[in-house]
Amino acid sequence: MTAIGRFNQKTIPVLTDFALRNLKPRAILYKVADHDGMYAIVSPKGTITFRYDYRVNGRRETLTIGRYGFGGISLAEAREKLRRARRLLGEGTSPALQKQREKGRGPETQTFSDHATRWLYGAAMAESTRSMRKSVLDRDILPAFNKRLLGEIHGEDLRALREAHRPPPFILGTVGSRYIATRICMGRRR
Repeated sequence: MTAIGRFNQKTIPVLTDFALRNLKPRAILYKVADHDGMYAIVSPKGTITFRYDYRVNGRRETLTIGRYGFGGISLAEAREKLRRARRLLGEGTSPALQKQREKGRGPETQTFSDHATRWLYGAAMAESTRSMRKSVLDRDILPAFNKRLLGEIHGEDLRALREAHRPPPFILGTVGSRYIATRICMGRRR
């Protein structure tokens, strides 16, 4: 007599919201399996995070899907993200790498003001140069580009700014607003 059908199959535990809410923290990190390779990690502080382990091009990778609970994602959302990740994997794309690429698109969604502030205080320059550039930025550039997204600023916008703030002939040696705006916009491509 041979076993057939469902008796041969290994039963895989499936997480529920009730089970997730009742997971208790332990002294060390531990995993609780779901299906299709997804699992929940429970930290010693009680944080529950969904992850997915997979192989792509012969190497093991882990995708952190999201944190469960208040301010995080639900089990249903985690499973939907898992389906998208498995679809990407089927196309030969690493879901973790795709997630990093999407995060890397950040500068195009930043406002000019945010990027200009980061450029001004992140660039190596003397304090006197920084204060001079800050005054030019506040006086000439931010009123024109303040709330615009970086992706919305083009060469013609910089040329219009240059024409509007062309320095008088006796101060051509100073760094003007066109130089600073160009440097900030060029910095986003690095």
